Amino acid sequence: MIVKEILARKRDGAELAPAEIDFLVAGIADHSLTEGQVGAFAMAVCCRGMSFDECSALTRAMTQSGTVLAWPGDRPVLDKHSTGGIGDKTSLMVAPILAACGALVPMIAGRGLGHSGGTLDKLDAIPGYVTQPDLTRFRSTVTEIGCAIIGQTDELAPADRRLYAVRDTTGTVESMPLITASVLSKKLAAGLQGLVMDVKFGSGAFMRQAEDARRLAQSLVAVAGGAGLRLVALLTDMNEVLGDSAGNALEVVEAIAYLTGARREARLDRVARALTTEALLLGGLAHDPAEAEAKIAAALDSGAAAERFARMVAALGGPSDLVERPAAYLPAAPIIRPVLPLRPGFVAAIDARAIGLAVLALGGGRHRPGDTIDYATGFDQVAAIGSEVGPDRPLCRLHARDEASAERATVLLRRHAVAIGAAPPPARPVILDRLE
Repeated sequence: MIVKEILARKRDGAELAPAEIDFLVAGIADHSLTEGQVGAFAMAVCCRGMSFDECSALTRAMTQSGTVLAWPGDRPVLDKHSTGGIGDKTSLMVAPILAACGALVPMIAGRGLGHSGGTLDKLDAIPGYVTQPDLTRFRSTVTEIGCAIIGQTDELAPADRRLYAVRDTTGTVESMPLITASVLSKKLAAGLQGLVMDVKFGSGAFMRQAEDARRLAQSLVAVAGGAGLRLVALLTDMNEVLGDSAGNALEVVEAIAYLTGARREARLDRVARALTTEALLLGGLAHDPAEAEAKIAAALDSGAAAERFARMVAALGGPSDLVERPAAYLPAAPIIRPVLPLRPGFVAAIDARAIGLAVLALGGGRHRPGDTIDYATGFDQVAAIGSEVGPDRPLCRLHARDEASAERATVLLRRHAVAIGAAPPPARPVILDRLE
């Protein structure tokens, strides 16, 4: 087979055969395809799309490009995954709650894409935490503690790991077939039995319209089913920050506060409990939503979920007392100050993508691969839609490294991210729909 001929066929809208897809994926994994060829493949798929059969073949090939894990015992192997958003730290809560309820959670997470933050970038804010351990350490952490959140290793879906990085730099992040194959290949390689997908829509999501998110959810459900993986997808609103923080270390702080019960923002709590409920039902750890909700409440109220998180952090190289003393370990910015609105009123609308871009302006994300992230920067105490703001009620609190970046982020936030009205807007649901 000749790479450029296959790429040209896809560019022109042809449906690739499974053997052609296997050939391309093998070249991505062993680096016999150049960066330009990988980028051309991603762009051709983004522009021309893929049939169900093509997407299934791509998912299968990327799964089998490396090791596929198997887990001992009879505990259900479960996970959740989000398509990305602003302030989405639910993985840091859902994984330890599920572990405390009796599941194994081998979570393969990702880094930030575009304006959205990544779970691994949040964990990198924890001193010593190893986001890419060897498989022996990963296996032992999951088996002994019940959960481990890591990035792709060289052994797990290596073709996806390379393609994922190329998507971030070639404007192909939003491609539904590439999202589907990327998510599911990692999850299938991790040996899952059940997966809950948080498919986001809105200004801070890669799918801005709910119908686009619905089509992605349908693709994920269909391809997962064809691969023998039980999957439930929730469509959730990403028209504002999820929780009250956006920025790596600040989101770890909020996740710890959630697990310990110190602070639970209402929308974040709703999404985290809904995702965990669906996972417990998929794994047979609860027979109905009421039983699942009771188990979640017990895991949180007893401190068992917080303990699992603390043990996971320690097992993967982080401090053993992070939960008790997060301020002693997590980086803090030298400039911390409130951002006041241009005029008093109520938060009528938020452009969550603009908030993500403001975090980037503070150094809290990457503009290109290899960029250094400032884990301390971002926003907390973010006012939700409907909140009253004014001279004594800021839009948020800004965490910046220097005055120049603080000023850029403030302008982005005040002028582009938040609209102020005379009255609060009508309430809207955070969870729009459920697909399985």
